[in-house]
Amino acid sequence: MSDTNNEAACSEKSCEGCHSSGNCSTQDSKNMTAELNSYSSIKHVIGVASGKGGVGKSFVTGTLASSLRKKGYTVGILDADITGPSIPKMFGIKGPAVGNEMGVVPIESRNGIKIMSINLLMEDEEAPVIWRGPIIAGTVKQFWTEVAWGDLDYLLVDLPPGTGDVPLTVFQSIPLDCLVVVTSPQDLVGLIVKKCLNMAQMMNIPVLGLVENYSYLSCPDCGKKIPVFGISKVDETASGLGLPVLGKIPMNPDFAQKIDAGDASSISLEELSGAVEKIESLDKGDRS
Repeated sequence: MSDTNNEAACSEKSCEGCHSSGNCSTQDSKNMTAELNSYSSIKHVIGVASGKGGVGKSFVTGTLASSLRKKGYTVGILDADITGPSIPKMFGIKGPAVGNEMGVVPIESRNGIKIMSINLLMEDEEAPVIWRGPIIAGTVKQFWTEVAWGDLDYLLVDLPPGTGDVPLTVFQSIPLDCLVVVTSPQDLVGLIVKKCLNMAQMMNIPVLGLVENYSYLSCPDCGKKIPVFGISKVDETASGLGLPVLGKIPMNPDFAQKIDAGDASSISLEELSGAVEKIESLDKGDRS
């Protein structure tokens, strides 16, 4: 179907599911940004994205949030991965989240990070979310419009992997300042990451840089760095895209143990200091 025909059949309520999303000129005449909850004030919104699952995107989201919190910022996490939510488990929090006249109140982690996730609204956190795309996308939008976040310096949005309905809804409905894109050393992941970056470019979302997870394993005896998933090519990939590498995170069994114990707030990663500094630079208007 041509773009002209798509525009003729365009819904005034939503562009979700349209193959022309991101290119349709009808969008230019609409303000598709959803209205933030009236009891919320958020200075900066940062999306954390990946081209595919399994690269540690939620781990990076949680660790970045904890690093910013340790520096004294007020921080929240919007868990937009509706079918695979992991943020509550990482921080050892459970629902149910409750509401009042201001909206749904996010639950705070031990270190004071405000968190909203579908798992905090369900009676059984192990129950699968068997919803179609538009309902999932609508739920994510409600996390922006109906959750009383209060005053935040930074809201990190943990996006589901890929380039489907939910990332599209977030890009169109939530005013992201930028994206942090998470990858790992495999060539396949690098290829798919470029799809994610191309989507961000099409939607005019600035990309702050790349974070590589599972970069290497340090031998506990000799300290040698072992490239378990192959030699990293993130520097070449980032250079070709004109983006900085914000950090290279090693594999560490201690991280997994702390995550399983719901103790993500205690993880401190020097390897993400560059990403934290880049996020802080948003206050200076520097996104280069």
